[in-house]
Amino acid sequence: MDWQRLDVLLTRVRPHRERLALLLDLLVVALAWQFTYLFRLGFERWFSARPDYDGYVLLGVLALYATSLLALRVPKGMWRFSGFGEVKRLALACGSAGLVAATLVLMAHLHGVPRAVLALHPLFTLMLLAMMRMGYRMLYEHMRSRISGSANEQRRALVMGAGDAGRLLVAGLQHTQGWVIVGFLDDAPEKLGARVAGVPVLGRLEQAAEFATLHGITHLIVAMPGATAQQRRHALDLAGKVGLPVLTVPSSEELLSGRSVNQVRDIEPEDLLGREPVELDEGGIAECLNGKVVLITGAGGSIGSELCRQVARYGPAKIVLYELSEFALYTIEQELGEKFPQIPLVRLIGDVKDLEHLRYVFAKYKPQIVFHAAAYKHVPLMEEENAWAALRNNTLGTYHACLAAAENNAERFVLISTDKAVNPTNVMGATKRAAELVISHMASQGHPTKFMAVRFGNVLGSSGSVIPKFKEQIAKGGPVTVTHPDITRYFMTIPEAARLVVQAGAIGEHGQVFVLDMGEPVRIAELAKTMIRMSGKNLQEIRIEFCGLRPGEKLYEELLAGADTTLPTSFDSLRVARLHDQQKAAEVLDWLTPYVERNQRDDAEIRAGLRHLLAGEYRAN
Repeated sequence: MDWQRLDVLLTRVRPHRERLALLLDLLVVALAWQFTYLFRLGFERWFSARPDYDGYVLLGVLALYATSLLALRVPKGMWRFSGFGEVKRLALACGSAGLVAATLVLMAHLHGVPRAVLALHPLFTLMLLAMMRMGYRMLYEHMRSRISGSANEQRRALVMGAGDAGRLLVAGLQHTQGWVIVGFLDDAPEKLGARVAGVPVLGRLEQAAEFATLHGITHLIVAMPGATAQQRRHALDLAGKVGLPVLTVPSSEELLSGRSVNQVRDIEPEDLLGREPVELDEGGIAECLNGKVVLITGAGGSIGSELCRQVARYGPAKIVLYELSEFALYTIEQELGEKFPQIPLVRLIGDVKDLEHLRYVFAKYKPQIVFHAAAYKHVPLMEEENAWAALRNNTLGTYHACLAAAENNAERFVLISTDKAVNPTNVMGATKRAAELVISHMASQGHPTKFMAVRFGNVLGSSGSVIPKFKEQIAKGGPVTVTHPDITRYFMTIPEAARLVVQAGAIGEHGQVFVLDMGEPVRIAELAKTMIRMSGKNLQEIRIEFCGLRPGEKLYEELLAGADTTLPTSFDSLRVARLHDQQKAAEVLDWLTPYVERNQRDDAEIRAGLRHLLAGEYRAN
């Protein structure tokens, strides 16, 4: 028997399942009526002994059973899951319909209908209805086992993309327990109607909703790792409109890092950005980092840990991991030790607020390249009661790291800054802007160390960012909380940001502040809606709640890479900010010193001091 054809037939009728189930149930009710007469009267009399009005009685019985079945929602039941619960519902439906039928027949004095028929018909009907469902379940499970080797209920998938990745995906998943690949969708005209790895190419990508309904699809898989970012985004948009869970195969970058094409994963927000991969000067970066001692502060953080991974690719002589969190330091050193066992690691618990320890570390290990990623970055937390902590860590900590680097003749020092340093409206952004002024000051002091900074916006998936929060809220069933319907943010992926930081570090000169091209701003509410759709849910199942802007938050972030405020570099994704801050740079340490000497902790006074230092820039809420 061609089980695949039977599977296709069953999925084709699935959209009409409820109507067909009711029709079959009523056919069984009619057959049970005949069998009951046969059982009561025997072959010789089962037609001849019936009253002339028996046909009308049967029609009435069918109407009563139809009403009872619909009232108890029996046609909505899925026969392949039939069990004792379904049998109980059938017993209630048959018992109630049979009781009402018998009562009405007796009240109408229709004595030609045998009482035994009235009594036994519900039992015969129940037996036949249950047997039909159990038989279908046995057939369905046998069919599943013949198709995929497992009788368990399958995840039925359409694969969007009939290229090499789709072929390898089918080879990996088709015989994996729990998966059935029903067909491909592809826009290439020459592939329509063809078969790839024995699976048909059913139609175009735009027909995803049509074929998903027709074939009872439970999942859509986007298998287009070699396509452009815009093409992948288009496919994901089409898949998201179907209302089913959407999965994807690893991107080309993930495949290069060792992941297998059949390791399907959930859609991540970075898949939705539609950005092309960053092109780097690999040779120039390798010349800057290869064989050098590299120190990374905040090495266990979201950006710091990715910097560690990117730096390790270029074969440094040693990586000094400087991190305040014991767990974060342990996590990154374990990962680097596994992936890059040939690179020596120095694992240090340290605080950038501790100048003497920084001086000791720099003097002992003589780092040539320094990436300063240690910072407090959560805007609302720094805004309320933590201005002193933000100032000490973000601004004073930067000065300490710069001083230790300069005293030990490091070649390059790169500060990781933020878009929130552009016309800051919060303490966190203001302290990072002050840290940029520290960089400008140190660059003007004649040190051999090249001091520079790199600004970028939000990175997807970083600790404390909105994306992990959305994913957690969706997993819990909502609601998803968004601060404002119109709020927008610039986003890039953590690896993309880290690669550009490394590139900036390789080409940067004294006192430069680089800004990264963040692409187009993303509406946070639309991002939340897309993430909900990609999970297979809708806005009725998981609602979005707007909770209002938090302290220090902007509605719109400043555009970082505008031609009027920046100068181009040889890399499209990197520009140099035009800053006119020499006077402020000269004042920054004089301004900072009194707060440190007095151990000043008054938030209001620190805000006032930041407003004075950043006159014309800092617009505190």
